[in-house]
Formats: sequence, C-alpha cells, structure tokens
Amino acid sequence: MATRPADHGRAGTLATMTSPGTRALLEQIATGPGSHLPLGELLDACGERAFGLFLLIAVLPAFLPLPAGAGAISGPLVMLAGLQIALLAEHPWLPRWLQARPVARASIERFRQRLARPLGWLERYSRPRAEVLIDHPLGHIFGGLLLLVLGLLLSLPMPLTNYPFGLLLVVWAIALIERDGRLLAIVWLLGLLQIALVLVFFDQVAALVNAAISE
Repeated sequence: MATRPADHGRAGTLATMTSPGTRALLEQIATGPGSHLPLGELLDACGERAFGLFLLIAVLPAFLPLPAGAGAISGPLVMLAGLQIALLAEHPWLPRWLQARPVARASIERFRQRLARPLGWLERYSRPRAEVLIDHPLGHIFGGLLLLVLGLLLSLPMPLTNYPFGLLLVVWAIALIERDGRLLAIVWLLGLLQIALVLVFFDQVAALVNAAISE
C-alpha cells in the first residue's frame, strides 16, 4: 500500500511538490534531481492531488512513441484508479512492485512538451469550483465506475483509440488536480458519449478487436 508522506524516508525532499497548476507540477517533477523517481514516493508527495497525478501517469504511455499495446498498459492502471475512487479511497493504493516502479523524469518532460498547448489552455480555463462534485461520495462512486469502464475500453486493442481516450483522461486528471468540478462534469458527459459510441458501433468495434487479436 502506498504510504503517506510522513511515512516515507525520502518524503521530506518530495513534500515540496505543491506548485499550483498542472504544468507547474509536471515541470517540478520533470526537473527534479535524479533521472527516475519511484511512483509510490511521487504520489505520496502530491497529497490530495495524488489521484489526479496517478491518472496522468497512467495515460502517459498513450502519448509516448511506444510499440503497439500502450492501451494494455494504461487501461489497467486507469481501472485501478477508478476502483479505488469508487471505493472512496483518500489516497491511491499500489502494490509494492508498482510503488517501486521508476517514473522517468524525461518521459514526464516529453509528455509535458507534447501537450503544452492544450495543458496551457485548460489551465487558463480551470479553477477550483463546483468542488462538491469532486468531494461528494456519490461523485466518487459515479466517477470511479465510469473510469473502470473507460479503462477497460482503453485496454482493448482498438486501432486509433489511444489518443481519444487518453485526451479525455488527461482532462479528467487536470480537473482533479485543479479541483474543477465543472470541468469534471464535462468530462463525465464526454466519457458517457464515448461509451455510447462504442455501444452504437459495437459490431464494428468487435470486428476491429478480433482483427487486432488475430494479427
């Protein structure tokens, strides 16, 4: 289980990750000492923004030049975050092997640069508001269940879906980090729309998945 900052030996050096704004937070992570940082320590250092950062890191493979199958990495991590949010967890729980998983600062920097323009626009738009949607238990349960479904869809080998699902989840993560309940409500609606589109075109989606598996 991921420990809280006070329980970590190195947390004192990481507890200063309180920069306002998503871009500033990513820059602080990317430019810190050393080339890698254990995921558990990184989340512990971010306090109440840990779930938002975990979601950002979970979708990171969708925006990096990886071989096919990035969704198979991101999807289960998104589902893990969704399950814990639905169960009203206050802080992400990670198995020990995932706590120790190193996060490359260079990967965070590439991610930050690739999404610099949309992140900048979203940050200008976002601000703490309608926080009841973020803090209310029903919001946690609904959002967590929606993340479970979106993570499952992301993990399926459907061509050309990494970016649409990934961008939606990036905006979701920003809404959590910025505590913007209005933006979160928009993301919920877009998530439901994505799920509806998959259901409407289920036969075509199933054919694409079968073709991808058989290759």
